[in-house]
Amino acid sequence: MGKLTKSAKEVRGRHQLTVRVNKSSNKWLARQLNDPYVAESKRLGYRSRAAFKLIQLDEKYKFLGKGKRIVDLGCAPGGWTQVAVMRNKGAGKVVGFTEDEAAEKLKILLDGEADIVMSDMAANTTGHQQTDHLRTIALVEIAYTFAKEVLAEGGIFIAKVFKGGAEAGLLADIKKNFRKVSHCKPDASRAGSPEEYLVAEGFKSKGRISDS
Repeated sequence: MGKLTKSAKEVRGRHQLTVRVNKSSNKWLARQLNDPYVAESKRLGYRSRAAFKLIQLDEKYKFLGKGKRIVDLGCAPGGWTQVAVMRNKGAGKVVGFTEDEAAEKLKILLDGEADIVMSDMAANTTGHQQTDHLRTIALVEIAYTFAKEVLAEGGIFIAKVFKGGAEAGLLADIKKNFRKVSHCKPDASRAGSPEEYLVAEGFKSKGRISDS
């Protein structure tokens, strides 16, 4: 595991509760009770522990800030949207939708180009790692297509991906259209989860890029 961010250290140090539940049907409950991010998100009023993933991504890449125009795709239950609004400090615009086929509505609400398009979307898991990976990558492709349509020059695209390798073609296209692409697994992502986040910085919007 990489070096913890300041916020990760603070959260881990504040909650030391350990609850042991032996029955397999209660594994989820035990994980929730033992998870410091769950407790801290409730204390701070975040809608989900996922808020800390965005906070830690921002601590590393410094993309949020006052006056940003942000699209949060698949924003339920809303933790990422909350963080984005708070860090906009009353300026800019944050729009999000959880509905299918919402792209045109988002464009209308955005009313211009976006500085950031971010997606924490993931398909419902089946338990089969390769299937889950492919289904999540399909969502990333949808988010990426939208990002290319609305991002301003120099904009940022962030999306949840699962490790698996099938995204090689998609990754190559993203690298062609952004100046820098990297992957990050925030400390708030559970250690056993295959998720990580793709962070593409510096969108090359000149002439609007078409699919390769």
